[in-house]
Amino acid sequence: MGMVTGLHHVSLIVSDTARALAFYRDLLGLSVDGERPDLGYPGAWLQLGSLQIHLLELANPDPVEGRPAHGGRDRHVALSVANLDALITVLDQAGIGYTLSRSGRRALFCRDPDANALEFVEGPPGRGAA
Repeated sequence: MGMVTGLHHVSLIVSDTARALAFYRDLLGLSVDGERPDLGYPGAWLQLGSLQIHLLELANPDPVEGRPAHGGRDRHVALSVANLDALITVLDQAGIGYTLSRSGRRALFCRDPDANALEFVEGPPGRGAA
């Protein structure tokens, strides 16, 4: 086995922690890990099973405009969901656009308020859906 044994967390740059929490915590239902130390800038750690998403409120070095319309053609984080139809209902009610996976798998791509691309794959963690 190699030296790398798993994924611990993914960090996403956000422009406004409160706005990002409204998306990740309030809309998607992720819980906030209160153990985040004072790192000298705003942010939050979100719990996702044994993994985490770290929100970093920092100046974004990447362009927000001009990203590919389909998140599968951009760097993205892939998350598992138990019921894709339930997520679609939540996204539709919130007015958040998405595109379906082009692989034929039960998956979709959307963007958070800071244009970070997210993939949601129905079923247990595993192979991606591009």
